Amino acid sequence: MPFADFNFFDYISNIIDILLVWYVIYKILMIIRGTKAVQVLKGIIVILIVRNLSIFLGLSTLNWIMEQAIDWGFLALIIIFQPEIRRALEQLGRGKLFSRGTMQEEEEQSRIIDAIVTATSYMAKRRIGALISIERETGLSDYIETGIALDSKISSELLINIFIPNTPLHDGAVILQKNQVAAAACYLPLSESPFISKELGTRHRAALGISEVTDSLTIIVSEETGAISLTKNSELHRDLKIDQFKGMLEKEFMISMNKQASSSIWNWRVKKRG
Repeated sequence: MPFADFNFFDYISNIIDILLVWYVIYKILMIIRGTKAVQVLKGIIVILIVRNLSIFLGLSTLNWIMEQAIDWGFLALIIIFQPEIRRALEQLGRGKLFSRGTMQEEEEQSRIIDAIVTATSYMAKRRIGALISIERETGLSDYIETGIALDSKISSELLINIFIPNTPLHDGAVILQKNQVAAAACYLPLSESPFISKELGTRHRAALGISEVTDSLTIIVSEETGAISLTKNSELHRDLKIDQFKGMLEKEFMISMNKQASSSIWNWRVKKRG
């Protein structure tokens, strides 16, 4: 197109076009993040790279195989991802497709809170002692290494089973990291504060100890009384009712989520300016 025929509106139209394509690609990547589609995408990239190399090196047989894979791959992808495509179209019809990333995080957060509350309530009623520490901004890797690695999805059943008395993992703390049960039977530092009540046991001292050196959120279920307590920022909140406990968890998870969002926006701005 000659420069004389290129008017201001064409320029704006092209910018909008590029931004929309960038936004759609970004949202699609966010949607497939953490799913099996990521591995398929990597496989497609490998096939494209091999095809271009075969053309460059004159490998006709390999090039023919790659072309067949590309030609039939589109149909194979439709068959493999038929359920995901159907869900995506349903979400598009509801206007929720591009808000899925945030919705997924909120749903996962809600699921984790429900799992922790269910497990804590179960153990409190039966006076099963428990100690659960949730990693936030300060890493807990040093303490994770003292326990038995699990790297399992958080569920109420798993948390309950870990703390059943006389089982191999019940003694020590469970550490939750990045939406996973990272490890069990971990050792936490005991608080040396002289102001701790004499009636508090090792679990409470360990929960206070970890809260003094990190920003973690730690849950304690008393073996003697079944009382639920929570520590954060060197503070001990004792004898919480289940509704109070759930409310505090939701508040703290929301704070952490907002901090992560703010941090992501700030990092994006810094990169953009840089």
